[in-house]
Amino acid sequence: MQTEIIDLRSDTVTLPTEGMKTAMSEAVLGDDVIDIDPTVEKLQETVADIVGKEAAIFMPSGTMTNQIGIRIHCQPGDELICEDGCHIYNYEQAGFAQLSGIVSRPVSGKDYKLTLDDIKDKVRPINEHMARTRLLCLENTHNRGGGSILPIDDVREMTGWAKEKGLATHLDGARLFNAVVASGISAKEWSAGFDTVSLCFSKGLGAPVGSALAGSKEHIAIARRHRKLFGGGMRQAGVIASAALYGLENQIDRLAEDHANAQIIANAIEASEHLHLEPTKVDTNIIIFRVDIPGVSAAEYVTQLESKGIRTLPFSEKHVRMVTHLGVDKEAVETAAKLLKKS
Repeated sequence: MQTEIIDLRSDTVTLPTEGMKTAMSEAVLGDDVIDIDPTVEKLQETVADIVGKEAAIFMPSGTMTNQIGIRIHCQPGDELICEDGCHIYNYEQAGFAQLSGIVSRPVSGKDYKLTLDDIKDKVRPINEHMARTRLLCLENTHNRGGGSILPIDDVREMTGWAKEKGLATHLDGARLFNAVVASGISAKEWSAGFDTVSLCFSKGLGAPVGSALAGSKEHIAIARRHRKLFGGGMRQAGVIASAALYGLENQIDRLAEDHANAQIIANAIEASEHLHLEPTKVDTNIIIFRVDIPGVSAAEYVTQLESKGIRTLPFSEKHVRMVTHLGVDKEAVETAAKLLKKS
């Protein structure tokens, strides 16, 4: 049954399903800091197998998995290359600088998508006056890019180039399973060129909390040490790891419903007079659009929508973001679409 308020602010507002709550209540537990929590261990082994890496480690958040992934590959004074709209650069308080003494080199890509031509001249020469370029970070799907999927050929080309240049590679795959479902390309294939991969369970998969970092056994051993430093060691963490496992086992294919619902909203925006999709193509479950109603800002438009039962987020002075997820069904999305079409 759809609630009165249709919440399209983010796929992080999802609540655990009944099946997920049952899994949480029945989880087998241990102390994951001083010993082993068997449910956490099973989750980590499952994640590693899905993305084709030797090992994985469970953490409280995607910000932590990203920041530790970066820290593994870089020393203070080193530099990472990233797209200038990416989550790591925009939404993690420059944690790489605050926590690890690392600098970033943000690069603009068309529609938030980097290609080899964008980055091939960005590796600094070995010079005592310069930062050392050490890492390439990519994001797939891309949040600010409206949930866009990086073309697999570009990903392979860039990660291959990075290896040739002696750079490590990290994938912010917070919504990687959306890319998997939309493209038909496996998580293992998407992850193949990366040394470390971050995955999030609290978005489309519907878990209440948690992310994982996958990589080599050596990298994950280092990550475990960094996780302790960052305060991410958790005791009977199987309670939440069981929710992540349930999402992996039961709720990946369901993401196709979110993508179909996002298209309903996208079609309504295209049919409206004063709203415009930016980006114009919706790949997965995120829709970003510009509000061109005279005298109305994005924040004011969001307020108008909320008065009619639709919750969204202003994304800039003139842009609004909507995200479909398991908490909103097709009927609710069609209700929202009717309102948008009238704008």
